[in-house]
Amino acid sequence: MPQIASFKLFLPTKYSSHSLFRLNSFPPLSLFSKPKTKTLSKPFSPFTTTTTVFSYSPRRQQRNTPPLRSRDNSTLREVKKRELGKEKEPMKEANEAAGFNKRRAEGRDKNDKPKNLQLKNRKLNPVNTCCYVQVLGTGLDTQDTSPSVLLFFDRQRFIFNAGEGLQRFCTEHKIKLSKIDHIFLSRVCSETAGGLPGLLLTLAGMGDEGMSVNVCGPSDLQYLVDAMRSFIPKAAVVHTRSFGPSLISDGASISESETFAEPIVLIDDEVVKISAILLRPSCCSSSNSQDSDTENEAVLKPGDISVIYVCELPEINGKFDPEKAKALGLKPGPKLRDLQLGKSVMSDFQNITVHPSDVMGPTIPGPIVLLVDCPTLSHLRDLISLQSLNSYYDGVKIVNCVVHLSPSSVTMTAEYDTWMRRFGGAQHIMAGHQKKNMEIPILKSSARMAARLNYLCPNFFPSRGFWDHQHVINGDPDIMASSVVSVPNPSESVAAENLLKFHLRPYSHFGLDKSTIPELLTSAKVIDELLLEIPDIVDAVSEVSHLWNKIGDAKELILPAEQNIIMMEEPWMDENASVPDKNLGKQGSDAALKEIPPSVSMDDLNHESSFPSCLENITREDMEIVLLGTGSSQPSKYRNVTSILINLFSKGGLLLDCGEGTLGQLKRRFGVTGADDAVKGLKFIWISHIHADHHTGLARILALRCQLLKGTVHDPIIVVGPRQLKRFLDAYQRLEDLNMQFLDCGHTTDAKWEGFESQSFQRSAKEEVNKDDGVKEIAQNLETSLFAKGSRMESYWKRPGNPGETTGVFEIQQKLKKVLGEAGLGALISVPVVHCPQSFGVVLEAASRLNNEGKTIPGWKLVYSGDTRPCQELKDACQGSTVLIHEATFEDTMVDEAIARNHSTTMEAIEVGEGAYRIILTHFSQRYPKIPVFDETHMHKTCIGFDMMSVNLADLPVLPKVLPHLKLLFKNEMIVEESDDVLDS
Repeated sequence: MPQIASFKLFLPTKYSSHSLFRLNSFPPLSLFSKPKTKTLSKPFSPFTTTTTVFSYSPRRQQRNTPPLRSRDNSTLREVKKRELGKEKEPMKEANEAAGFNKRRAEGRDKNDKPKNLQLKNRKLNPVNTCCYVQVLGTGLDTQDTSPSVLLFFDRQRFIFNAGEGLQRFCTEHKIKLSKIDHIFLSRVCSETAGGLPGLLLTLAGMGDEGMSVNVCGPSDLQYLVDAMRSFIPKAAVVHTRSFGPSLISDGASISESETFAEPIVLIDDEVVKISAILLRPSCCSSSNSQDSDTENEAVLKPGDISVIYVCELPEINGKFDPEKAKALGLKPGPKLRDLQLGKSVMSDFQNITVHPSDVMGPTIPGPIVLLVDCPTLSHLRDLISLQSLNSYYDGVKIVNCVVHLSPSSVTMTAEYDTWMRRFGGAQHIMAGHQKKNMEIPILKSSARMAARLNYLCPNFFPSRGFWDHQHVINGDPDIMASSVVSVPNPSESVAAENLLKFHLRPYSHFGLDKSTIPELLTSAKVIDELLLEIPDIVDAVSEVSHLWNKIGDAKELILPAEQNIIMMEEPWMDENASVPDKNLGKQGSDAALKEIPPSVSMDDLNHESSFPSCLENITREDMEIVLLGTGSSQPSKYRNVTSILINLFSKGGLLLDCGEGTLGQLKRRFGVTGADDAVKGLKFIWISHIHADHHTGLARILALRCQLLKGTVHDPIIVVGPRQLKRFLDAYQRLEDLNMQFLDCGHTTDAKWEGFESQSFQRSAKEEVNKDDGVKEIAQNLETSLFAKGSRMESYWKRPGNPGETTGVFEIQQKLKKVLGEAGLGALISVPVVHCPQSFGVVLEAASRLNNEGKTIPGWKLVYSGDTRPCQELKDACQGSTVLIHEATFEDTMVDEAIARNHSTTMEAIEVGEGAYRIILTHFSQRYPKIPVFDETHMHKTCIGFDMMSVNLADLPVLPKVLPHLKLLFKNEMIVEESDDVLDS
């Protein structure tokens, strides 16, 4: 997702930068309306219309780089240098070792100059030749977000709701984001607006000047805007208009008047009139009970208000009759055109005024579309009693199409069905979370890729990308109930499908259009295509399977680490090969080497690192790494943005970074209930830095966890992240309950943990001093402590800190320590890295355990880099690690780009992990749609990460051996940019 340059509000280059954007006042009318837009005739005290402008500053100028067709050509600049016969200047040794963009690391990019992004000024086309409503299937297959709906005109585009994944969906289906004029939210929450920040950032990064868009929603919209201000640097131009009750911080008391009675007109021009009708839950309605002593008022909270949008097109004039005009004394000329445009004229040969109705056929009423979001049964009571909809029931205004965004728990009730029937012959499109919609993957490119990877290596890729019917039914009790209970819906009701259209104009095409719905794609069909394309894949599948069949034999080759013997876990040995005796010394080791089959070279052995003792007697229920997103900057067809689940099975799990779409990826990997269980079981969430591609899925996860655990006894979840993230979460919690506690990454460094231990000792000491029999014991302890007279002076960074700094921090550290213990972890240490201000990597260490012989062995150690240039701190942290997950944004020939943006190349990432047993590379530039460029000769202990890849600790020995086979799967791939909307990261 783009940085925050232009309108790239969310990318790590496009999703990056850390200065706050300026908030400027701007006249609402000039920003939000078109020339002939009508506004409310008089001020509406309980409603507010506000326009917020975040003027944006680009991080850099965008280059219009054409698609690159060869992996030998990595950038346009390099191509030009080759053409000129110039060689790339060798980097200085100092820069090659530790080169980085200092200004970027400090948050002072050299191109940080204000850019004035203007709203699009499109010339309206009153006589639209094409207009339709289209379902954008975001969230329909995984039920993690509210579906989006597109209202399309020749020169205007309106999108209703922007849940997570919308941008990725549009890229997949070639829907031009640059054409969007307005975004309307039916509610303001993570379900309907989770994809908004990333979408705005992408728009801001398009072209040389970036693009702007209008965002409109209930008054809660301001809470979202305030939250985004905390991490969208000098934000792109976000023009917002909120309507509805003006809520104070914790809600407002709204008198029971006509506050919700009349539609609020948002747009009214030659093309369309869009109005909003507000819905509130019945629990906010006043009581009519005569014995009630309370006043007639309702308390609303942020997120309670929902919106029905009414879209009305102008009426279509009747057909012009030239014979009638001639009979009324009109001769051919401009007067005939004036009549067709609705103007009256004087007759040329008769002393009469000719009106349009005299020469035109009967007008055709303009089509009307309703978008209804009734999120709960509490809102349904208010929906049924809405007086403002009466004119649409009684035939005064005929509704042609109703798109229902309401969930099946509402639409399947008899009350809702009765209400639907009041619209007569309207076409109803059920776009809520229906069972049928879950059977077909929305992101087909990603699903196809997942199916191919699953066929080749199901151990590392258990998700096929396609859900069978039984999986769908078992996924959600509500879905199963809705598939069995038959509630009679109107005959004109259809289940929404991906890209389903309802044509409004031209009138000859009026009605449903299923021709744009993608054809059904099954996993079996994908595999058939794969076998035709790459026949050799059959042998590769057999060889990959052989790795797991021999994994038991491989483990027999493991010798005790303390004997300093080269360990071999690969299944090279045949069944007759001798296995070294565990009691052999150095001479035995040499003898064992002589037993190695001739096919194994010494280079192969030298490439192998010692088998870590932490994997001794490891089980498949210890730990699993699930890569939910492996792309950088913005989501693409094949790679989502960064997110990693550390699955601890019965002990829960944790997230390392949480980019947009994390919840949807969890559902694709584990199913509906499996994902819910994973969210409920999260122990904590760790965020590496503030760039949007690493944290914009966080609010959705936290809000869902809060909903799932509602009514149960549970503790707030701990979020560990850069200090700027706290501002976002604090602001967002006014909109939705996140039930979390925040801990700055800076308080989880090695030095801070030492300070915590010292403070813990002091506190426990004070408690013991207060005991009558504990004074003498504690005095003895103090004499040998850090704080005793004559003890060495502690570093400033290792001090506990002043009281102001540590207020509440110690308690959260204490809680985190407890949570780590419950999860079987011994340590979580954040490591400062070189990327942008407040960027961190992290070290996770499992607690030590006993082996079968009762000997204590260390737990596994996982290191995750976040985004960074190679740095010594991270390299030191990798020593003795079991797994390093490191970003590898660029290929090795793009060192200049890596330095400029403080990222790493593939080779640099591998060099950082010299002390690790295994390395998994991730966070690839979206210039590599499917597989990045890498030098296979350096990948002896390394593997490329893919979305949905699941690496169990027990499978680490064979991890690098799968890579050549994965490369076979993508042997025909080239570097091509996926679409005009995917920008260079």
